[in-house]
Amino acid sequence: MAQVTDPNADAKLRQPPPLRLSRIFHARRETVFNAWSSAEHVKRWFCPETYSVPEAEVEMRVGGPFHVCMRSPAGQEHWTRGVFVEVTPHSRLVIDMEVPNAAGGLLFRAHTEVDFSDALGGTRMDVTQTYTLFDAALAGPMVRGASEGWRTTLDKLEKEVIRMQGGAETGRRSAAHATFHLERVYDAPVARVWKALTDEAAKAKWFAGAPGRWELLERRMDVRAGGSERLKGRWEGGVVSTFDAIYHDVIPNQRLVYSYEMHLDDKKISVSLATLQLHAGEGTTRLLVTEQGVFLDGYDDGGSREQGTGQLLDALGAALKD
Repeated sequence: MAQVTDPNADAKLRQPPPLRLSRIFHARRETVFNAWSSAEHVKRWFCPETYSVPEAEVEMRVGGPFHVCMRSPAGQEHWTRGVFVEVTPHSRLVIDMEVPNAAGGLLFRAHTEVDFSDALGGTRMDVTQTYTLFDAALAGPMVRGASEGWRTTLDKLEKEVIRMQGGAETGRRSAAHATFHLERVYDAPVARVWKALTDEAAKAKWFAGAPGRWELLERRMDVRAGGSERLKGRWEGGVVSTFDAIYHDVIPNQRLVYSYEMHLDDKKISVSLATLQLHAGEGTTRLLVTEQGVFLDGYDDGGSREQGTGQLLDALGAALKD
């Protein structure tokens, strides 16, 4: 029997499908972007679980090096040697990475694109790696395990971002205070805006994570003086965020005052007091929002919270058009 061969088999072997992954970080884009910017930062996170980075050379500029030595628990060292080919501050990085074998030849090349964007809760980072294999026998298993390696690497990046914001997992504590004011004018009567803020079904249309990127775990709402609200969901990276609020002042169509705590998994990251004031116009509503918060142990900050609240208010505006 004649053997049927795939004329594209060699090309498929040399160029497997790209790896794509995303993660939400509860920090500003500047912070997540800067975690790639120096050897000092990169040495703390750019390796899978159980590995360490004893050496790194990083110069974030077009043509600058991105060289990282990863050391296994057994003491074996594996180098990744890269060069920055695109640097768009706080938005995008492209790095051509090469992984050599012990003799100095190439195992594979990984064209790495990293995009940073605003997301509810902080910053979304999307990574796409496109591979070219030069030694399929050795490089193939490494590339097939890249998804899990990146998962634990991004777990380390989360911790580095926390450290960069002033927090740590070593018992160090911090408390940063901030106040911000936001204003929106909606082309909707005040009663409709009030309902969107206080009715559970109406609020569910805009007060939630992005579809496909966030899974609802629990939602309940009781808007009255002394009443409470909870929204709990799991982000695509596995982190569970919880919003727990208590209402202190409820004047229909005029004012809401509530305090709320935010948790990431079992960590309390902030405590805030929010005041919402509604002013009716000719078929419009002006909404004034003031928040005063204390952000704990570097897990969040006033800038990130203001940005996230602004995005929620924009989502409210979009829901009012439906």
